[in-house]
Amino acid sequence: MSTSPRRDRIAFVASQSAEAQAAQAQLVSIYGNHDAAEADVVVALGGDGLMLQTLHQQMRSGTPIYGMHRGTVGFLMNEYSTHDLPRRLQAARETVIHPLLMRATDIYGEVHIHHAINEVSLFRQSHQAARLRIIIDERERMSELVADGILVATPAGSTAYNLSAQGPILPINAQLLALTPISAFRPRRWRGALLPDNAFVVIEVLEVDKRPVAAVADHDEARDVRRVEVISDKTIALRMLFDPGHSLEERILSEQFGT
Repeated sequence: MSTSPRRDRIAFVASQSAEAQAAQAQLVSIYGNHDAAEADVVVALGGDGLMLQTLHQQMRSGTPIYGMHRGTVGFLMNEYSTHDLPRRLQAARETVIHPLLMRATDIYGEVHIHHAINEVSLFRQSHQAARLRIIIDERERMSELVADGILVATPAGSTAYNLSAQGPILPINAQLLALTPISAFRPRRWRGALLPDNAFVVIEVLEVDKRPVAAVADHDEARDVRRVEVISDKTIALRMLFDPGHSLEERILSEQFGT
């Protein structure tokens, strides 16, 4: 008979907002606080920004993260309550996601390596549109995209910037990545592509001196890039916890119907 994983040793982290700091103080007074390295679960108090920050900090620890909403945007968070938290943690459902690995080479030959949980984005740095070449699995798929930029989004990040750029919402368990242009000028009607999550995506920047481009993996930026490689990093499994009936799968599905 399998036993439920232990989740009573809790590490609390909070954003800098007064609301989140007050919540952390209250919860610590009730349940105590463990160091994240020794905890069974990390409880993040804030919004989606704090959740992404916490996921990055715990990327290789294997410790599950349970978010409670004490911030502005809370798509990745559970409802806040101080009541019977150990029971909620024990009953929570686990969702496993894999981050993207970005390897960006700039015009000086320096290589920038970062992980992204939501998306890897390329943006024009000047008033001129970027000119980009798209290669998928070592095969050229588009010789020239003229646009403000382009992004590669995970299912977990498909409802974030990807959705604002008119990209598709992906079910969390879909083995897909969204490749979405940002304000495409040519080809004007191109709306992007759905790629298998094991795709090796390469974006080359054309006219790098005249049309500089920056690459961003969540919040880590590399400027003046000439080549960006993106792949899903299956060696890292991020564990997120959600209350029953409020899973990330359900939230993403509901988002597609505007509910």
